[in-house]
Amino acid sequence: MLQAKLVTPASERNEAEAAVFRTEVRRLGRLLGDVIREQEGEDLFSRIEAIRRGSVATFREHKVDAGVDTMLDKLAPKEVVKFVTAFTYFLHLVTIAEDRHLIRSLRNTADAHSDGLQEAIRTLAENGVKRDSVIALFEQGLISPVLTAHPTEVRRRCIIERETAVAALAAQIETALPQEIDALEDRLRAEITGLWQTRLLRPKRIAVQDEILNIIATFARTFLPVMPQLYRAWEKLLQVDRLPAVLRLGSWIGGDRDGHPLVTAEVLVFAFDQQSQFILDHYLHELHRLGGELSTCVTLVPVTPELQALADASGDCSDHRRDEPYRRALTYIYARLAATRLRLVGKPPARLPRVTAPAYVDVADLLADLNTVDASLRADRGARLADGRLGMLIRAATCFGFHLFTVDLRQNAEVHERVVAELLAKGGVHHDYLALDETARCALLCEELSHQRLLHSRFLTYGAETTSELAIVREAAKIHQKLGAAAIANYVISKASDASDILEVFVLLKEVGLFTGGLEPHSALMVSPLFESIDDLRHADRIMSDFLALPLAGSIVRAQGYVQEVMLGYSDSNKDGGYLTSVWELRQATERLIALYASKGIKPQLFHGRGGAVGRGGGSNIDAILGQPNHSVEGRIRVTEQGEVIESKYGTPELCQHNLDTLMAATVQATLLPRTDSQRFNALFEALSRRANAAYRGLVYETPNFLTYFRQATPILEIANLHIGSRPPSRSASAVSSIEALRAIPWVFSWAQSRVMLPAWYGFGTAVEDHMREHPEDRPLLRDMYQKLRFARTTVANLEMVLVKSDMDIGERYAELVEDLELRQTVFGRIKDEWQRTHDWVLESTGATELLASDPMLLDSIHGRLPYIEPLNYLQIALIKRFRSGDTLPEVQQGIHLTINGIAAGLRNSG
Repeated sequence: MLQAKLVTPASERNEAEAAVFRTEVRRLGRLLGDVIREQEGEDLFSRIEAIRRGSVATFREHKVDAGVDTMLDKLAPKEVVKFVTAFTYFLHLVTIAEDRHLIRSLRNTADAHSDGLQEAIRTLAENGVKRDSVIALFEQGLISPVLTAHPTEVRRRCIIERETAVAALAAQIETALPQEIDALEDRLRAEITGLWQTRLLRPKRIAVQDEILNIIATFARTFLPVMPQLYRAWEKLLQVDRLPAVLRLGSWIGGDRDGHPLVTAEVLVFAFDQQSQFILDHYLHELHRLGGELSTCVTLVPVTPELQALADASGDCSDHRRDEPYRRALTYIYARLAATRLRLVGKPPARLPRVTAPAYVDVADLLADLNTVDASLRADRGARLADGRLGMLIRAATCFGFHLFTVDLRQNAEVHERVVAELLAKGGVHHDYLALDETARCALLCEELSHQRLLHSRFLTYGAETTSELAIVREAAKIHQKLGAAAIANYVISKASDASDILEVFVLLKEVGLFTGGLEPHSALMVSPLFESIDDLRHADRIMSDFLALPLAGSIVRAQGYVQEVMLGYSDSNKDGGYLTSVWELRQATERLIALYASKGIKPQLFHGRGGAVGRGGGSNIDAILGQPNHSVEGRIRVTEQGEVIESKYGTPELCQHNLDTLMAATVQATLLPRTDSQRFNALFEALSRRANAAYRGLVYETPNFLTYFRQATPILEIANLHIGSRPPSRSASAVSSIEALRAIPWVFSWAQSRVMLPAWYGFGTAVEDHMREHPEDRPLLRDMYQKLRFARTTVANLEMVLVKSDMDIGERYAELVEDLELRQTVFGRIKDEWQRTHDWVLESTGATELLASDPMLLDSIHGRLPYIEPLNYLQIALIKRFRSGDTLPEVQQGIHLTINGIAAGLRNSG
């Protein structure tokens, strides 16, 4: 039977899995219908169902059904809320079914590991790369997904938790006996009823503390159980006893204060208190369970002297455990960890220890005791016991320490220079630092960093900004000392534009002991300049060259093991220059930085600030990493995981394991495999980028009153009032004072809501068309570049996805919200024409006859959702018209916000 399963043709297997998926969607939709009928009555259910059927038929037949519009128009305001909720929850349920479909595919197909480390090692072997090289990468590398809380996750935590329960019940039904299905469906109805009766929207903007607790909840559900298991699988694959912890989770939540005044020193302390308490309680829980499991009797199996010493140190004299040294040793370890919790968090655990013992100094101290237990078990026939719960606990402690995950600090360079200016002025060093040129600034800052004298005085009064910034770094220093260097390892500088921006952060760190001056200066934190705009990307290598030319920088980088991180911003570069120019300038900046680093013997560590949507660098992590320039990964990479993609990529243990495994595999291959040289395609890509940039900026930044068009033709003003994140939508006081001031997230989110998705594609069509008109000889090169250069394929694949999700007919309806007829016709006319050009030239590039022909599963997924998204778009437009004309009924505002939620849920990577 096993052999028969393995040789089942892929087409038959895929169709069988698709049939299961369709059955599950129908079941979840039917049960949602049952709940709506029960909760709201037959009449409303019938109208909702009629609209659903009409919308699906309209989409399939590619023609407008006026009946759907009529039915939508007849909905009363309160019925609109119910209708939007119904469609939104259906889209949520489809997402659950899709995720389960992916998990099923990963489990059932013979190539389940096709993107994972197992397949990567096979590919490496075929190219003559030995396993030792992979093991060495584990020893020297760093792979870090960094979780952020930008306002793109519109779902509340209680909704996510109930949907997790729905997914679990759906999984049970799949393997249930026929007589068990009715009972399980009843339980599903109960969960869906709970969803229906739960408020979809938050009554007020979420606090940073809530975001911290939310990310810890996600961590508990997925990362915590998955990562130790994943390491075990990798160790078995590589045939080693224990691999170093190359995969390390990061977070910006609680440390990212760029344009976020609510992130304070108190919030940073709260983050680590919660993180530390959570992971210590996990260790204590596992130790307690281990104490119940390791009942080995010394009269039956001997123990090592070191284990016996641990047992004796416990002071546990109970007659019941006198001959059970493992239990006594674990009693001692538990007591030490309980004392550690009291020291770090200020509170003892709920389950108090039996004995008293000194707290652990650090996690290495805890690991020493756990390894003593491990070594004793392995010394005499206990290897299987050591590999069980104890092995998972050791691996967890290695990965998560006492801090759970690393938190980056981030702040804007302009804030740093104002704070340093005040410190220098009040410290009597220089009265007007801001008036100095770059050369003078660097000289002055290097002088300050050459000694240990501090600038700050507790006898002087400082401005609120300086006081707040110093409080943050002061608490960071305490956390460093308390939880270890891995707790806070990086300081990211937004809007970095000069070497002095880096030096200013070192000055602040010196004030709290995180930077040491003198003959051998070194920093406890790696300072990472973030290059965001197109102009900054073009000058990134010059800025880093200026910094690295400083003798001080050479000492700092040497102390960091000749590693220096640079962060590359995908979101703002896209908003600044458009999609094609953004991806090209990011690649060019990377290549120039790699050349600079190579000339100085420095190992690169690139931090990719990618978002969920294509307009913010979204798309497949695997393709993005494998498409990076040669020598740019070198076993070290960090990448942001933002907003809605956290749940879609890491929301279940299976998806979490798959995505972490593929992240590891992509990094290994990008580091160790020879890849295609892109040089012969560079001239073409450069030419296309230049033209695309001119087209994009010509529309967005040079068209008169384009900001007015954007404000009126998208729900940006309504999004600004939606409580979907703790961060303000704009760096300025006004929600939309200018395109430049607007954050990239609401910029992309707004265009996605209106189904135009302009930031993710605009300019490509004009660029290719104009170039090919002037250089028809390059036409074959365009197709050749797509086929042979992974970077180009990834770029075009992302274009395909957003073009399928976009809809110019719906976009035109949003354009009708623009009051100025001439402005509306001018701008939307350009957008619509460019969409068609981009569509046509994408197909020319791929050689296909339809978009996403190479990814039918993704195409089916999007097409399955669009009929349920479109009515939400139409309702959103109608409600915005009413609201902007003065109808401020609560139902109208609630309806708008619910449609935003539903459309985002349907599009998935939308912000």
